[in-house]
Amino acid sequence: MAIENPPRERIKEILEGAGNIAVVGLSDDPEKTSHQVSAAMQAKGYRIIPVNPNAERILGETCYASLKDIPEPVDIVNVFRRPEHTPAVAADAAAIGAKVLWLQLGIANDEAAEIARKGGLEVIMDRCIKVEDSILLPGGRAGR
Repeated sequence: MAIENPPRERIKEILEGAGNIAVVGLSDDPEKTSHQVSAAMQAKGYRIIPVNPNAERILGETCYASLKDIPEPVDIVNVFRRPEHTPAVAADAAAIGAKVLWLQLGIANDEAAEIARKGGLEVIMDRCIKVEDSILLPGGRAGR
């Protein structure tokens, strides 16, 4: 069963309302896509919370070993991990009460989507959060 992404208008609403974005698989290497995308989102005013057990700080923010270690609410869990790792991430995202599971461009997993949906999360797969933000909110986010 293929899970469909929400309509573009809903994705825009999600981005407008997002505060904290936990980035699972955020690399401390500035050459990596996860770092570049997260830096661009941070520059646009989103709060990036790195999830990487192998780093202490990325983009000036404290890193956490897992989603369950983050001591504050998370709006979007943005995932830069291979598809086979995403069901466990989805389960953790549901466990912490995140609102959205966002699998980056090139990443899709129906099992992860089902876990997230059953946990009350909206699911976006195979889309780049930076590209969507640039298209849907070219002038930035209102009120942020």
